[in-house]
Amino acid sequence: MTSPGAATTAPCLALDIGGTKAEAAVVTPEGVVLRRDRIDVKSAGAQLMDHVIELLEEVRGGDEVTSLGVACAGPMSSGGATVSPLNIPVWRDFPLREELVAATGMTVAIAGDVHALALAEGAFGAARDVSDYASLVVSTGVGGAFVMDGRLLYGGSGNAGHIGHLNVVPGGRRCSCGSRGCLEAEASGWAISEMTGRAPEFAEDAVRRRTATLVGRAIGTLASVLDFNHCFVAGSVALGYGDEFFSTATTAARELATMAYSRTLEIRRSALGGDGPILGAACVAWQAGK
Repeated sequence: MTSPGAATTAPCLALDIGGTKAEAAVVTPEGVVLRRDRIDVKSAGAQLMDHVIELLEEVRGGDEVTSLGVACAGPMSSGGATVSPLNIPVWRDFPLREELVAATGMTVAIAGDVHALALAEGAFGAARDVSDYASLVVSTGVGGAFVMDGRLLYGGSGNAGHIGHLNVVPGGRRCSCGSRGCLEAEASGWAISEMTGRAPEFAEDAVRRRTATLVGRAIGTLASVLDFNHCFVAGSVALGYGDEFFSTATTAARELATMAYSRTLEIRRSALGGDGPILGAACVAWQAGK
């Protein structure tokens, strides 16, 4: 996948909004972060938007940046006109794009956080020479995105890729979406904490193996449907569980992806490290400007 920044030489302002933090940065088309800062989302409460605007103004400084790319948890309406992140209860049908345009005067492009991460993986990460792949985050929640023939799949409303709400345990734990047995309700960081009474990093080996197995089964099912052989995974749970997570997930995926075209399926670490979310937000701005 080619770099979304290939057609521009101008830095952009990038904003990543998650359930625990919001981070802003000025980013060059080469993927260099010139300046960054962050705020705590949970402590901001109902004043979250005011704090986000202050963050953007501080990071932007005197730089002549004219475009703002935003990566935000979903679901959202088409193009991010309104957002309703499940882990930010104070934002329901929140007019994020309108608020940002009014406050900054910039051109604003918004995409789902994992959609943005998939763009960054193709531009700067492990998928630079791959045209068909899945991008997954296993962290506090679970999200996904798919690139087919070098193009990101957005879906009719821009919400394609919510792998966290694929059912993996029929009749299982209640999910924040209202259903039961979703991957996010069974294998996310918050689910592990609720099931074990401890932080995910302190989970026992059996819990870690179950988590990786459920994630792998979900990926294997989707690989059979969408015909991809590469899945790049980020997020504190997956990366924190290390090599065993990836080997266990790959084994579980291949047990289900038995068609000839999917038998070489690999589940690998994202190559973006901690900069993945903010680079993804920058890629959203550059792609919109093409």
